[in-house]
Amino acid sequence: MNLIFRIFFLLIISLGLTGCASFGKGMVEAFLEKQQAVDTRLCEIWGKSFSGLMPFLDNRKGKLKVLMVHGVGDHLPGYSTQFVEKLANELNLTVMSAPHKNITLTNRLDNTKNLGNLRINRLLSKDRSQELMFYELTWSAITAKQKEVLAYDNSGEYSFRRAKINDLLKKFSNDTGPDPIIYLGESREDILVSFAQAFCWMTKSNWSDLPDDVRQACSFNDDTAAANMQVDQYAFISHSLGSRIIIDGMQRIASLVDQRDPDFRYALQNKEIPIYMMSNQLPMLQLGRKLPDVSNQNAAYCQLEGGKYDQRMLTKTPIIAFSDPNDLLSYAIPHGFVEKYLDSRLCFEVTNIHINVATIFDAFGLGKLANPLDAHVGYDTDDRVIALIAKGIGNNNTAKIVNERCRWVETID
Repeated sequence: MNLIFRIFFLLIISLGLTGCASFGKGMVEAFLEKQQAVDTRLCEIWGKSFSGLMPFLDNRKGKLKVLMVHGVGDHLPGYSTQFVEKLANELNLTVMSAPHKNITLTNRLDNTKNLGNLRINRLLSKDRSQELMFYELTWSAITAKQKEVLAYDNSGEYSFRRAKINDLLKKFSNDTGPDPIIYLGESREDILVSFAQAFCWMTKSNWSDLPDDVRQACSFNDDTAAANMQVDQYAFISHSLGSRIIIDGMQRIASLVDQRDPDFRYALQNKEIPIYMMSNQLPMLQLGRKLPDVSNQNAAYCQLEGGKYDQRMLTKTPIIAFSDPNDLLSYAIPHGFVEKYLDSRLCFEVTNIHINVATIFDAFGLGKLANPLDAHVGYDTDDRVIALIAKGIGNNNTAKIVNERCRWVETID
């Protein structure tokens, strides 16, 4: 039982009921377990149908490659393990190459820099006919040094003065709060280079070509990256700040390769790369930022008959935005946001998914509540989220759990 809810409800029992404390505790736990027995959590999908990852496993010419980018907070390599295992199970990929591979990312112009870690897993079907290469980017090493300025506040010298629950929340705040601020400063460039390096390794290499346990920089400037870009299928999975990093990172890559490598640029222009955003924060992360150089021109760049169609960055960038209404740091993408605040050249198309990943409890008639921390971190272990990423909505592969537990409102142009 979650510690915060247990303490909260035991406090209610101690104030409002008489009798044995163990009786009160048992009654609370029985009450909550009864509520959890029937899962009535929200799952509403607003947007066009989308296929998920499954159809691209049958890509005979190339590979399906997925890059995961974490959000705020310190992360260690391997943070995506539970998600990867659940995704593999949903896609029926029962074979994994062992061991995984690790690359310490660095800057091509300064190889003394540590720009984080890229971990790669190779997942296959039992008959080896289907393959997924999963890339996990851990960039938090870039911000860890600057966050040490708050380390004193987590020490016993200060933390013992707080109530237990408040101390847990303060440590969570100290771990996650600084990252968006740091991203707006000097470290932003290093984080975007880290993403670019991860994407470069993703496009350039197949499993046998990837190095392991090295610090090495990658370059887009060879025939391999462009050739793979033409045949491979790509997708991004992000959490919170990771979504902003992917969008900014793709804009940076497109601008850098515009003149240097026309073959890669052409291949990129003809790709559709979805972004599955968990705990979407794009509206909040837009605060204080300048508008993009190109906005409100979606028709000109993204429609075949548009006058600037040959200047697009991608053919389409579907955004599948997951947000729990009880996640205090998560937001749906409102109408008009993409047109005004995101670069038209990336050709965005939005699907909003309102989903409760945290359990909602009836607090003995005092109202309904959900743990906001669970609502922020629970996306990548939720079976419905996994099923939607794997198999989408509105197609023959859509998972049973999605058809039974989610309501889909299809939108049309």
